[in-house]
Amino acid sequence: MALPAIGNSRCKNKNELKTIFITIPWFIPAFKAGGPILSIANMVNELDEGYQFYVYTSNTDLHGLPIAVAIANEWTVYNDYTKVWYSGKKDRSQQLVEQVKLVRPDVLYVIGLFDWHFNIVPLLYADCADKLLSVRGMLHPGALGQKAWKKKIFLQAMKWMKLERKARFHATDEAELGFIKNVFGEEIKVEVAANFPRLFPVQQVTVKEPGELRLVSVGIISPMKNYLWVIRALKQIKQTMHYDIYGPVKEVGYWEECLLAIKELPANIVVAYHPELPAHKVSSKLAGQHVFILPSKSENYGHAIVEALSAGLPVITSEGVPWLELAEGKAGINLKVYNEESGIRNLEETIGFFAAMGSEDYEIYSKGAAAYIRERVDVGDLKMRYGQMFR
Repeated sequence: MALPAIGNSRCKNKNELKTIFITIPWFIPAFKAGGPILSIANMVNELDEGYQFYVYTSNTDLHGLPIAVAIANEWTVYNDYTKVWYSGKKDRSQQLVEQVKLVRPDVLYVIGLFDWHFNIVPLLYADCADKLLSVRGMLHPGALGQKAWKKKIFLQAMKWMKLERKARFHATDEAELGFIKNVFGEEIKVEVAANFPRLFPVQQVTVKEPGELRLVSVGIISPMKNYLWVIRALKQIKQTMHYDIYGPVKEVGYWEECLLAIKELPANIVVAYHPELPAHKVSSKLAGQHVFILPSKSENYGHAIVEALSAGLPVITSEGVPWLELAEGKAGINLKVYNEESGIRNLEETIGFFAAMGSEDYEIYSKGAAAYIRERVDVGDLKMRYGQMFR
């Protein structure tokens, strides 16, 4: 079926609850696409008073892999105030437009920027006066540097169609607000509200002997996360290392480079790769580890970093994440990772720093990690900010 003509008609919700219609390419039980899924799942779990959520998504995971959903192409209950529509490929855009018209939401909340069905179609065709576009880190310079020419053409096309004038924008922090205005102009309306986190109970401090270290990463396998640099840094380490990597492969060619680098590691370094890690299993996989490492070029939020800190794991990451001043809080270390040679050298030195620690010093960092994140997360304040954003 053809999409309707582009228009500016209004929507109205007659219910007392504030109705939010969310469009997102993937949602629970999908997990391979990482952060945006967790952001929205955490949000609809926390905003439990005064809202009715409708989440329109696909019935697949990243790369079109099928997910276990009982019913597709109709609304199913996710929790007491959230319904999810897992759409098949056929008539996906048309059904989205039709459901927005039927639901008549107060706010149409568009998650992401570069997807035709879930980002562009709702901006162009969906019948709602208040559209809110959440770019989820996609305008960070580090993210724009990946497949740069395609994204540049796409953004130029968006401006040509004046899509940025059809919505308010959602930034998760002041830095992202700046990235949005750098691309679309100072006059753009931007709301700022951080992501909702998932905090784990503080785990028992793992025994730590000098000269040994257990590292863990949780994240999509792509150049953005800098796994290859970590592996190359490990090649120079003399202490005993065990490194667990959990994450789906997004870019096969990059992972093949990582595998070649793993083969060159000395016998004192063991790297174990685990491709599947649904969200409900993350906490158990952090238990028994010493340090979480994810020196990403950029992170819009870094849910895996937050979860690791909350469990009591000090974190080695970059300066391209929202979680800075880790060293000051004895919660980890932020590194410069913008140049390969110096980035690998910084990683090597930092990994060696934690490897040399004994139990007493390590316990200080473990407690510092748990305290650091709890000092910076205020769920009550987040609820207030989302209430203002969904006004």
